Amino acid sequence: MGKFKVVHYINQFFAGIGGEEKADHRPEVREEVLGPGLALKAGFKDEAEIVATIICGDSYFGENIEEAKKEVLEMVKKYNPDLFIAGPAFNAGRYGVACGTIADAVQNELGIPSLTAMYEENPGADMFKKSVYIVSTKDSAAGMRDAVKKIVPLALKLVKGEEIGSPDEEGYLSRGIRKNFFTDKRGSERAVDMLIKKLKGEEFETEFPMPDFDRVPPNPAVKDITKATIAIVTSGGAVPKGNPDHIESSSAQKYGKYDIEGINDLTPENGETAHGGYDPVYANEDLDRVIPVDVLRDLEREGKIGKLHRYYYSTVGNGTAVANAKKFAAEFSKELVADGVDAVILTST
Repeated sequence: MGKFKVVHYINQFFAGIGGEEKADHRPEVREEVLGPGLALKAGFKDEAEIVATIICGDSYFGENIEEAKKEVLEMVKKYNPDLFIAGPAFNAGRYGVACGTIADAVQNELGIPSLTAMYEENPGADMFKKSVYIVSTKDSAAGMRDAVKKIVPLALKLVKGEEIGSPDEEGYLSRGIRKNFFTDKRGSERAVDMLIKKLKGEEFETEFPMPDFDRVPPNPAVKDITKATIAIVTSGGAVPKGNPDHIESSSAQKYGKYDIEGINDLTPENGETAHGGYDPVYANEDLDRVIPVDVLRDLEREGKIGKLHRYYYSTVGNGTAVANAKKFAAEFSKELVADGVDAVILTST
């Protein structure tokens, strides 16, 4: 039997085309091995070969998902591969969503075994880990070697139709699938063993892992709201007209800080939303529907709050990684404290 045929999907950055300025690059296919494909090729040795590399810009895919997916599927179909690999995307949000979307489509619509790889907090991971094998990677391309070491053996097992082991054994993200297994100890004995280890402070591994929820305790109430400085922070994508900071419509990599000194009302002339996860029509008609500047100005004039803070902070929550959101907040919260802000109104969509 000859080598297994592999089609590899990467973004414009890993193809060497460019960064954010080339993120609108339309899908293209090249019959050569590029970027991470070189490491995959070395890992596959004589068992598989990459027959084509499909390249698509992250912004193009994110803003034209159905069209881009259709174009990429046609390219994959042309080569009739035995296996499809997307990424690895690490913690690049838009790239992760694209990798998950196209890997899911290839396996479901073309019946070709597929996998991708990304950091566990990439939004693409949450979206597709139940339907696609997603190899767990580090949060940056510095983890490329480690990623390839896990991608290659899992990919070969998939294409050969071999039994896939547990997430811990194979290095992929848990898919929430539970399987029966035989053991020489009854459940009651195993439970007691775990309890004893827990009481002793020893390490133990549960057979029923629970989700880890990030609980944030509320701060004490504001003592006197009539003297408080109130700021607005939003994940609703509220930006000045024209989106001067080019905040991404999905999987945001940045946030903006905007001056509303002297502005009493947001209108189609001075504001809009950059958000790509909801119908923007009503927000663009009146951005006060996303950040209530008009109402807060009324409360300011009536003496019901001390004042509205001069700046608001905005990003897009659509598909944005939790790690990025925490990083944004850690940065601008220091500015809010330094500026004497007493309370923040957080608005979403």
